[in-house]
Amino acid sequence: MGTRLKDKVAVVVGAGSSGPGWGNGKATAVTFAREGARVFCVDRNLAAAEETVGIIKGEGGEAVAFAADASSSADVKGMVQACLGTWGRIDVLDNNVGISRDGGPVELEEKDWDLVFDVNVKSFFLTCKHVLPVMEAQRKGAIINVSSIASLRAPRGIRYIAYNASKGAVNSFTQAVALMYAEKGIRCNAILPGLMHTPMIDILKNQYAAGDYDKMIAIRDRASPTGKMGTAWDTANAALFLASDEAAYVNGHLLIVDGGITIRA
Repeated sequence: MGTRLKDKVAVVVGAGSSGPGWGNGKATAVTFAREGARVFCVDRNLAAAEETVGIIKGEGGEAVAFAADASSSADVKGMVQACLGTWGRIDVLDNNVGISRDGGPVELEEKDWDLVFDVNVKSFFLTCKHVLPVMEAQRKGAIINVSSIASLRAPRGIRYIAYNASKGAVNSFTQAVALMYAEKGIRCNAILPGLMHTPMIDILKNQYAAGDYDKMIAIRDRASPTGKMGTAWDTANAALFLASDEAAYVNGHLLIVDGGITIRA
């Protein structure tokens, strides 16, 4: 067991996985616990959160599962109250929820645009709304928002206009919060993952190679300058740094974790 987050309480929103394997939130929750944090594992799917808690407890860590829809103010308020009732403080908030819907401005339904923004942006606003007063009273806290390189580059051949726009909003939101709360001892940073091999890519299989899953993996691997996609552990390790006191002077930063793909001409 490490000590980089010893005695800290971390809320990981989206701590379950959308399918078999390791998603960003699940890997982050386990990584935080391995470094000494007590982890409040939040997911809309309680069973998914409980699976993550089971892994943490099986390794000797401390964790609690909690079901909440992060786009619901009432749910988020309940989440914060439950964490405070369990451990009395919140040192780290890690926002991992995110969805996408296919379509450009013409094809995308308005309801899908609204749904993507509710999940990808409003949820981050709500978690900050209810957690920031706690951190302000403590005079210390770290917030990590998971964005995407899609906030900087529109991927070729994939029409995710709402996803692109929502992740751009996450970047701006992150930096605005960072400035507003810097003097109060609270840091807010974002992680921008690139092409990652997580359960979430299963929803992309029809966007590549006529639904050929193995071919999709090969295409995405070749697209990375490293020759391989990243994994949820790459995102988790970036989150660990930003959550730790090692990043005490890192604030308002958009940390790109993409193997170099965004610097490719």
